[in-house]
Amino acid sequence: MNASPSELPVLVAGGGIGGLAAALALVRQGFHVQVFEQAPEIGEIGAGIQLGPNAFHAFDALGIGDKARGRAVYTDHMVMHDALDETLVGRIETGEVFRQRFGNPYAVIHRADIHGSLLEGAVETGRVEFFTNTRIDKVEQDEANKTVTAIDQNGKRWTGQALIGADGGKSAVRAQYVNDPPRVTGHVVYRAVVEKADFPEDLRWNAASLWAGPKCHLVHYPLRGGEQYNVVVTFHSRQAEQWGVTDGSKEEVESYFQGICPKARQLIELPKTWKRWATADREPIDTWVFGRATILGDAAHPTTQYMAQGACMAMEDAVTLGEALRVSGNDWNTALPLYQKSRVTRTARIVLSGREMGRLYHAVGVERLVRNSLWKGRSQERFYDAMEWLYGWNVNNCLSQ
Repeated sequence: MNASPSELPVLVAGGGIGGLAAALALVRQGFHVQVFEQAPEIGEIGAGIQLGPNAFHAFDALGIGDKARGRAVYTDHMVMHDALDETLVGRIETGEVFRQRFGNPYAVIHRADIHGSLLEGAVETGRVEFFTNTRIDKVEQDEANKTVTAIDQNGKRWTGQALIGADGGKSAVRAQYVNDPPRVTGHVVYRAVVEKADFPEDLRWNAASLWAGPKCHLVHYPLRGGEQYNVVVTFHSRQAEQWGVTDGSKEEVESYFQGICPKARQLIELPKTWKRWATADREPIDTWVFGRATILGDAAHPTTQYMAQGACMAMEDAVTLGEALRVSGNDWNTALPLYQKSRVTRTARIVLSGREMGRLYHAVGVERLVRNSLWKGRSQERFYDAMEWLYGWNVNNCLSQ
């Protein structure tokens, strides 16, 4: 005997941060969830990421606040220096006054520690099934029976009451319904994690630190209780790039940072191995809902890294989807358009702001001088006012922004 649609699971394509966050949000609304991950195991690659207060609001809404907080490193400030002459460009304090303003801290964390917190939370519910080595390639819908069927790479069919495409920047779900080209930036990002013992003492700051250079920048901050440091360098490639991840070479990195001041230049001498990301985003779209299928996270709004909000936006998406279902009485036909309406503008602002922030970080010539003068004399309160739109998000104001 066939199950009624309301008894079927919700299908989630992708077992990354967005997919696991979606699974948690759905379970909290009473659904059973099946998560499909193309990799051999549910895990996370990458290095460190930054967490604004909005990320902690999302953690709490997903029921994993304590897990994530226990693995984060809480910074004292965010700081930007000019990578040519060490000029201090801007400094934002992220201590007690910041926490009072936004209700949560600023922190840095290893991607695997966010993913691990979400995975533990999902497993503990007992309502999430995981299928690895399973890539969702195609979606079919039966409007009459209110069902969605996902077809994997082996032709196996999985039927649910709805499908969430959280399958990343190269999403098969988005490709089926939108099929828009990526916008390859030409910017290359190298990421590595360095042990504390190998990290320069004069850069062991408890801060999210950025060195802005001509057509390049460098970032560093502590991870895992300060026992490791995240190192990220970005540059404008001289060659045509294709979106993807490969192993990097120290020789290539060194060739792009010849004019950088010695203090910042130490960073590129540290890593023993690098991972190389050729980055891309896509033009923002205003349609995320396709019948009983929708997209979330990088599948919906792939962005450059310059706003440090990729994972945060995916978790916000998940929380908002859950809230839209809650206020709609778990009616998909009402909830999905509300989810879309509540997320399109905000995430598009992140994508477009990321492009502008990249230009700011990589300013050359007179533009560099203008950038270095932008925040002179600015009070902390004015910095916080400028961040309100971003860090003021929470579960209580997430619908219909």
